[in-house]
Amino acid sequence: MKFKLLGLLLIAIFGGCKQESDVLFFASFRGNGEDGLHLAYSEDGYKWTVLNKDSTFLIPKVGESVLMRDPCVITGPDKKFHMVWTTGWNEHGIGYANSEDLVNWSEQIYIPVMEHEEKALNCWAPEIVYDDIKEQYMIYWSTTIPGRFPETKGSGGNKYNHRMYYVTTKDFQKFSETKLFYEYGFNVIDGTILKLKKNEFVMFLKDETKVPNVEKNIRWTTASNIEGPYSKPSAPITGDYWAEGPTCAKVGDKYIVYFDKYEVGKMGAVESTNLKDWKDISDKVSFPQGTRHGTVFKVPAKIAKNIISAYK
Repeated sequence: MKFKLLGLLLIAIFGGCKQESDVLFFASFRGNGEDGLHLAYSEDGYKWTVLNKDSTFLIPKVGESVLMRDPCVITGPDKKFHMVWTTGWNEHGIGYANSEDLVNWSEQIYIPVMEHEEKALNCWAPEIVYDDIKEQYMIYWSTTIPGRFPETKGSGGNKYNHRMYYVTTKDFQKFSETKLFYEYGFNVIDGTILKLKKNEFVMFLKDETKVPNVEKNIRWTTASNIEGPYSKPSAPITGDYWAEGPTCAKVGDKYIVYFDKYEVGKMGAVESTNLKDWKDISDKVSFPQGTRHGTVFKVPAKIAKNIISAYK
């Protein structure tokens, strides 16, 4: 009886102290990325609610074109939100800023990741991920360098023939040399990495091939090291439509990959429980009108509650 009473007392004392779950947020842009960062949140991973009446949380200030396309936000071990983005169509660098609350941001900096490649045409769709083994951040993106990979020249139906590159950093002040990240003999862009467990990573990416056969679809590839090498890509997991900008979250026992059906101006999604068998659930997800691709990420409950309360 004494033990039972003690148990009931402990429940009474600590029962209300259950830690609240993180909340799913979605960082995206509108139009061409002129006005900056837009945020939405979801309680179930399917319905997304816009914040701040769809006004921006951060206005772009760096780069020649001063855009904020393809925003990628992650939470670092320093409990800060770190974001990278595409600053323009034909630039040799990317944008970076950080925040503790997603409202107040650090000074924006321009990272010239491709400055050493004079012929480089662009730096598109940067993403950032934290390597907890090497305790450093990895930033990766896609670039076309004319003359490289001639076997797929013109495969995008234009001058772009992308491959993925990366740098690492511990402090966002000093960066490693730029290295080739993913090359599997096709025009590739929009990579996004999800850590499954220690030494097991999956990366979703877009096959940008248009010529001679149209692909424009999302595939996945795996690696045992965050820096690769990554495997040969899977078969397409998206359907008979053009898709880009994948981003993935695990919701319950399902992996949901969101992407931009950019030809029809709406977001889509597929889900799987095993990362092999995929079901199109585009009709089950809803996003704020005008949402362009970005990243899904988790926000600690306390911060999320403050933002939602202030900006819903």
